[in-house]
Amino acid sequence: MTEAGTDSRTPAADGLRADCGNCFGLCCVALAFTASADFAADKKAGEPCGHLGPGHRCGIHAELRGRGYQGCTVYDCFGAGQKISQVTFGGRDWRGAEDGGRAMFAVLPVVRQLHELLWYLAETLALPAARPVHTAAARLSERVAALSRGTADELLALDVAAHRAEVNVVLLRASELARAAVPGRKRDRRGADLIGAQLRGTSLRGADLRGAYLIGADLRDADLRGADLIGADLRDTDLRGTDLTGALFLTQSQLNAARGDARTRFPAALGRPAHWAAQSPS
Repeated sequence: MTEAGTDSRTPAADGLRADCGNCFGLCCVALAFTASADFAADKKAGEPCGHLGPGHRCGIHAELRGRGYQGCTVYDCFGAGQKISQVTFGGRDWRGAEDGGRAMFAVLPVVRQLHELLWYLAETLALPAARPVHTAAARLSERVAALSRGTADELLALDVAAHRAEVNVVLLRASELARAAVPGRKRDRRGADLIGAQLRGTSLRGADLRGAYLIGADLRDADLRGADLIGADLRDTDLRGTDLTGALFLTQSQLNAARGDARTRFPAALGRPAHWAAQSPS
């Protein structure tokens, strides 16, 4: 994921990108997965993946998709792994912890959610059209960042849903302001079931696609400029030739879950997934 997109809008995302070199492989231990099309084997929560090396690095990282671990390639901790490893637990390794790392594993989903909110708030602050909510977004960003630096006990006591609901009010307003500046009719497909939908060449410019199910949908050459994609499920969505310039709240994990090619355009804060290069043209 090294190639930038074609959108000049880039949120200030310091510390919100995974830095595996400063993490103790938490996602490779804390999370559970079941043998399926996404994972080649079962793994219990708290059990180290069989491919995790003694240095906390994945032994098959460059071959994950080919070895049946596509699910690993679409997971994004938003930098929570290194925050927990280096800040919350001060660089102490879970392998030597008295509780076997259970506390570290328990706080991973909490910090991940907080960092995801920080990513969305950073994008909001980078949106000129969202200026009316910038003060509120900055205040919330400072508060959520402070919460993410709490102790393990403080983190586990948090009502993350309540904080998410408060942030969502600002994100909704930011989306409305940004999409209002997009010309043309705005489609409301929020939460829509578009699994396998044939939408090739469709104009969804400025559309509300929050939480939409786009699994396996054909969006080749579609226009999604300025569309709100927060929480949209893009697993195996065909984005070859699709224009996602200025798409709102799109994340790297969503792109990684989709199919695309060299013609796919997306915000510059994200990178072109490596597996897109191996996919055939439309």
